[in-house]
Amino acid sequence: MTDRICNISGLMHRVTSSCLTHPRAGGLHGHADGDDEVCASAMKWDGPDKDEMREENDSVEGIGIWKVKGRLSEMEAFMTEVFDAVSALKFAYVGLQDAQSSWDPDRIHVSDAAVVVELRKLAHLHDCFQWGTGRAAGGRLALKDVVAPYEAALEDLRRELKAKEAKIMKLKDKLRGSTPRGAGFRRGRHQSSKRVGCISGIGEEAVPTPELFQWCVQQVKVASQSFTMHLLSLMRAARWDLAAVTRSILEGCHGLADLTEHALPQPNMPESEHERHVLESYVNRKLFHGFENETFYLDGSLASLLRPAEFRRDCFAQFRDMRAMDPNELLGILPTCQFGRFAGKKYLGVVHPKMEDSLFGGSDQRLAVMAGNHPRTSFYGEFLRLAKAVWQLHLLAFAIDPTPSHFEASRGADFHPEYMESVVKFPGVRAASPGSVVVWFSVAPGFKLGNGSVVRARVFLTRRAKGEGTTRMNIMCK
Repeated sequence: MTDRICNISGLMHRVTSSCLTHPRAGGLHGHADGDDEVCASAMKWDGPDKDEMREENDSVEGIGIWKVKGRLSEMEAFMTEVFDAVSALKFAYVGLQDAQSSWDPDRIHVSDAAVVVELRKLAHLHDCFQWGTGRAAGGRLALKDVVAPYEAALEDLRRELKAKEAKIMKLKDKLRGSTPRGAGFRRGRHQSSKRVGCISGIGEEAVPTPELFQWCVQQVKVASQSFTMHLLSLMRAARWDLAAVTRSILEGCHGLADLTEHALPQPNMPESEHERHVLESYVNRKLFHGFENETFYLDGSLASLLRPAEFRRDCFAQFRDMRAMDPNELLGILPTCQFGRFAGKKYLGVVHPKMEDSLFGGSDQRLAVMAGNHPRTSFYGEFLRLAKAVWQLHLLAFAIDPTPSHFEASRGADFHPEYMESVVKFPGVRAASPGSVVVWFSVAPGFKLGNGSVVRARVFLTRRAKGEGTTRMNIMCK
C-alpha cells in the first residue's frame, strides 16, 4: 500500500518521483535495450491503430495531470477551511473575553458555546486530514457537532426552569400558610368564602370580586409596613426621640391626651414594636383620609352618582391598566395624572416640612412635589408603592357593586375577633373573658363588602382598666 500524503511537499515529492521512475514513452531520454526494439517496431508501425494508441496515451497522461491538479485544489480548499476555522475561533474567543469583562451571564453562556463549536470544527478538520475521512461524512459530523452544544444548553435551561417552578410552588405554599387563620375566611356574614392567598388567577380577573378586593387589602398592608420601617430607620439615623414621636402621634391622631396609665394601661412589649405600629397607624390614617369619596376629594366629580355603571367600568379598567405598571415609570410619563395628584397630596400630608428637613437635610423633595414633579429617590419610591396600593384599592372599591364600606375601631372599644385583628400577640387575650381587652388605637381600617364578607380592621390592644365601661365600635361607612 502506498504511503499517504501528509503535506504539500510530500505531494510534490511523490509526483516528481513518479515522473523520474516511469518516464513517458517517446521522450528525449535513452531507453533500455529491450525497449529499443519495441520503440523501433512502434516507429515502423504506421496506420490507424498507431494513431489510436497515441491518442489513448495522451488521454491517460491528461487524466493523471488532472488528478494531481484536483488533489492540489482540494488541499488548497482544505487549508482555506483551516484558516477560516482558526479565524472564527479567534473571533469567538474575543467575544467570550468581552462577555467576561462585562460579566454578562447570558453573553458568557452564548460565547462559550460558540468557542466550543469552533473548536469542534477544528477537531473535525484534523480528523479529516489525519484519517482521510470523506467530506460528505465530515459534513454530517460537523452539523452534529454544531448542534450538540446548543442541545446541552437547552438541557441546562430546562433544569433551571424546573428549579424555578419548584421554587414558585414553595412560595405559593408559603403564601397559603401565611393567610389569616391558615385555612381561609369563613363563609357567611363575617368572613369570605375563599382564602386570599389562593387567588391564583389574580392576573386574569375579568370582573371585580370580593376575593380580589381582599388581595388588594393585603398588598396595602405589605406596602404600609415596608414604608413604615423605612421611615422609622430614617428617624433612628437622625437620632429622633421616638418615644416623643409616639406620644405626639397618639395624642394628635387618636385623642389620647387625657388618658393616664391607670385609665388605659399599656401592654408589656418592646418599645420598637410599639413605635412601629403607632407610626404605621399615623401613615394609614393620612393615606385613607377621604377614601369614601370617589376622587379622594381631589375634585368635585359626581360621576359615581350620575353614571354609576359607566363609572364602575372605568374604575376597573384603570385598575387593570395600572396594576402591572411601576409607579415611578407611570409618573415619569404622566406626572400630573389623577394618581400623581393623589400621591403628591398624600406625601405632603404624611411628611411634615420640619420632618423632611431633619431626615434629609433639606426640602428638595417637598419642593419638587409641590411643583408637580415626582423625585426619583428611594424614600419617595417607597412611598409611591404604598400610594399605588391604596389608590388601586380605592379604584377597586368603586368598581364593586355595592361599594364596600370601611370602618375603624375607636379607642377603648371592646375587641371583637370577627371585626378586628390584633397586630401583636397579646398575652391572655384568647383565655380572657369577653370584654377583658379593649382597643388602644387603630392601626388600619377594615371593610365590609356587599356579600357580607368582612376584612377585619387591624388594632392594637390593651387590658381594660378596672371599673371602665364598655365602648361600642365606631363604624364609619361611605
